[in-house]
Amino acid sequence: MELMHIDLARLSVSSLNMRGTKKTCDIANILPSVRARGVLVPLIVRELPGTGEGGVDSPPAYEILAGKRRFHAARTVAEEGGGIEDLPCAVIEPGDDAAALEASLIENVARLDPDEMTRCETFTRLVREGRDVEGIAQTFGLTALQVKRTLALGNLVPRLRNLYRSDGIDAVSLRHLTMASKARQKEWLDLHDDERATAPTGSWLKAWLFGGASIPVSAALFDVEAYKIETIADLFGNEAYFASPDAFWGLQMAEVDNRVEALREAGWGEVVVLERGDTFHSWEHERMGQAKGGRVYVAIGHRGDVTFHEGYVTTKEARRLERGEALEKVTRPEVSSTVNAYIDLHRHAAVRARLAEDTGLSLRVMVAHAIAGSCLWSVRVEPQKTPNDAVAESIENSLSESLFDARRCEVLALLGFDADTPTVTAGNPDGEGLCGLLRRLIALDDAEVLRVLAVVMGETLGMGSSLIEMLGQHMAVTLADVWQADDALLDAVRDREVIGHLLADVAGEKVAAENAKATSKVQRGIIRDCLTGSNGRRKHESWVPRWMAFPASAYTERGGVGSAECSVRIADPAEVEKAGPDTSNPLPQAA
Repeated sequence: MELMHIDLARLSVSSLNMRGTKKTCDIANILPSVRARGVLVPLIVRELPGTGEGGVDSPPAYEILAGKRRFHAARTVAEEGGGIEDLPCAVIEPGDDAAALEASLIENVARLDPDEMTRCETFTRLVREGRDVEGIAQTFGLTALQVKRTLALGNLVPRLRNLYRSDGIDAVSLRHLTMASKARQKEWLDLHDDERATAPTGSWLKAWLFGGASIPVSAALFDVEAYKIETIADLFGNEAYFASPDAFWGLQMAEVDNRVEALREAGWGEVVVLERGDTFHSWEHERMGQAKGGRVYVAIGHRGDVTFHEGYVTTKEARRLERGEALEKVTRPEVSSTVNAYIDLHRHAAVRARLAEDTGLSLRVMVAHAIAGSCLWSVRVEPQKTPNDAVAESIENSLSESLFDARRCEVLALLGFDADTPTVTAGNPDGEGLCGLLRRLIALDDAEVLRVLAVVMGETLGMGSSLIEMLGQHMAVTLADVWQADDALLDAVRDREVIGHLLADVAGEKVAAENAKATSKVQRGIIRDCLTGSNGRRKHESWVPRWMAFPASAYTERGGVGSAECSVRIADPAEVEKAGPDTSNPLPQAA
């Protein structure tokens, strides 16, 4: 006997069915269950002679020996437009009619209890006694997938199972909760019990479980197996989902950068990466070949899907081309998202390391946050997200991070926190809560409290913001004191024009001109030699790229460097107009 799922259209009732073919069957008592949960118990079928001989285009048809009522209930649901999955079927070997009648009789007389929760508890006991999924499936005439789905319900806390029995939760929501941890299930029950709150259900529940849009594994451009990123399988669907959206997006956007660079190297002059969630509207664009100025548009959906639309210009641009007019080039950012993250992280680390030394300024920054708010003021700790491991390792090993961690350890000791506590912010030693923490702070003098405040301000300081730029300039932060170039930065820079500018920075304009036609690999090698004083090159001390200095600036007119744009945003308009766009605008000192 083979267990499989078969399309409704390929099934018909056999004349050998115990309940007959002409007699109208009463499906009233099972129809609500089929509407809510589909068909759970397999039908017993056998292949109709003479069908399926046409290959893939003509799949075999099957006659139902047992399960007529379930078949008619499923067909009714399909006619109502409710949608119905393929029906689970036990396919018996072709044989004589007596054997078929026997199968129909046994199935209709000795049927498994249809209550899902009772079945789950029964199967769970069998697993504890050493039975495997295949053995349970064979004993009860179910598919292995059905047994796995039933056992997944055992992951639910008892109260959720009881809610389902009493129709207090719908089947779709219950199945989504099988992917949740016990703690997350209890959070959902708390919302369910709270009269002032609304517990998420259906697709909203899935989004709630995954911290936003649930991202299917099929959306990944990268090799999921190679990165060993955690996924959660949905036994009631055909997909698995990423447990951590943040981990997914870091890897996904790094791969987008790689593919964008490959497209540029393949001859596409312009590759436009749309903002996440923005849709590429084909009716607003026209096809245009690469040689005529066509671009590649990259659309990134909130659920992780990425689509590359090759060879398009806007409709307006197409009309201009027809009139013989030239197109304005869409400038691409000077640096990739990986390089921008690298820059932002190191600048952020340098600023907060200095901020931790200036308690008076930290107080003022905290008051400003309290008044105006910010993207982090909930209060939450800056997560310092990184797009890849190299950038993460670079920031972890930096002097700025070490200096800040030293201050944090001092504050943890002041407050009596465990030395291994990762952050001062959101700390709750011994579960004492806010009042317990306040008692500890009251025991400290003003200077000690200000030291605590300075570290908390550093932990909650937004990365890549205009505030980093303003504070860096105000405190005259010099990156060369705490940072030196490493492979994480040099390997991430892919733009040939920018690499040429970096080479000119460390080796001089003459060397850069002499090696202008060399490969990026050769140019990077010369840069490394100049930074280390190797291979006869004069060592360049204290080099800091323009992007990472305070104030920051770009190397090309294309821009697209987050820190440089922040520098422009905080500059005094009157000073910019007087001194030009590249001026370094000193900030007023605090009183």
